[in-house]
Order: sequence, then C-alpha cells, then structure tokens
Amino acid sequence: MDMTTIKLQVPTKNQDTYFSHETAVIDDNCTIEKGTKIWHFSHIMSGCHIKERCNIGQNVVISPEVVLGNNVKVQNNVSIYTGVTCDDDVFLGPSCVFTNVVNPRSAVNRRGQYSRTYVGKGATIGANATIVCGHDIGAYAFIGAGAVITKTVKPYALVVGNPARQIGWMSEYGCRLNFNEDQLAVCEESNDTYELLNDQVIKL
Repeated sequence: MDMTTIKLQVPTKNQDTYFSHETAVIDDNCTIEKGTKIWHFSHIMSGCHIKERCNIGQNVVISPEVVLGNNVKVQNNVSIYTGVTCDDDVFLGPSCVFTNVVNPRSAVNRRGQYSRTYVGKGATIGANATIVCGHDIGAYAFIGAGAVITKTVKPYALVVGNPARQIGWMSEYGCRLNFNEDQLAVCEESNDTYELLNDQVIKL
C-alpha cells in the first residue's frame, strides 16, 4: 500500500479543532476535542473520547471506550486499551503498557470481561511501566520507569520496581516530599505545603 492510498483513508472531519498527522488513522464515531494533536502512525479507534489539548505521540493505539481527560500527554508506542480512563493532566511515558484482561488466552474470547483501570488527575506513568488491569492509580501518583503495578496506588505515592512497591511521596510538581517530625513537607519547586496524615498525603 503506497502513501497516497493511506492519505485517502484518513478522515479530515473536525480538522479545524484538532490536528492529526497525515499518517494517523482516525476511525468514525470517535470524539476528539479542540487543541489535541495526533502524530505519526497512531490509530484512534471508534468510540473513544479524547478531550482538549491532548498530545498523542507516534505509534499510539487508543481503543474503543477509552477516555482521556484534558491535557493528557501520551508518549510514543503506548497502547491504551478498552477499560482505561485517564483524568486531566496525566502523563503516559514511552512504551508504557496497560492490560485489560487478567487471564488472557488466545483460544478464549473474553471480550466484555475487560477490567477497568482509572488513572487519577496529574499522575505520571514512567517509560516501560506495566499497569495490570483493575488497579487504580491515585491523583498525582508517580510510577517509576519499568515498574509493574499489581495493586492500587495511593494519591501522591511514589512507586517503583517489579512488583511495584511504594518508596515515598511526590508533590504535584513531581518533586520528592520529605516529611518532618510534624508530618509536614514543602515542595522545593512550588513551595506548596503537604501533610502526611493516616498514611495519606493532603495538600494544604
């Protein structure tokens, strides 16, 4: 198939509100809001909803029923499967992986049994991390590169490793929080103050 044929298959509807590279494939009946950019060789599938000012990198697949909030950044080679919802300002690092079936078999059709995964506002998922389905990620959590998530992650938590374990807390700016004896910490970049109370972080 030559490039001319590929170009003819790319819909041009709504191009006044979002940008898509000529090699991107955008199926019918998906919702893409203003200011979003979709780059080379990405596939946006029918039934997904991409909100405003998102940036979809190269070779990304966004499956039916996926929802991306405003200002979500998706780096290259990420597949976001049915069952995933990302809140506003989420960062998905290069080649990170979502699953949506706990026990997949090639010979067994488990469509309709997809587990749900919710990624909270402002969370970061590092490069090559794997998110095993059904485990939500709290707001502003930070998933280190290569981590494998096998349980729910608390808001503001910093988790690393395989299986992932929590090693600390992060601010909304992505700085490590160091709590004093009064269980207070100040973000070195924003100067915002946080409190650690009952193993939960609260921004004051």
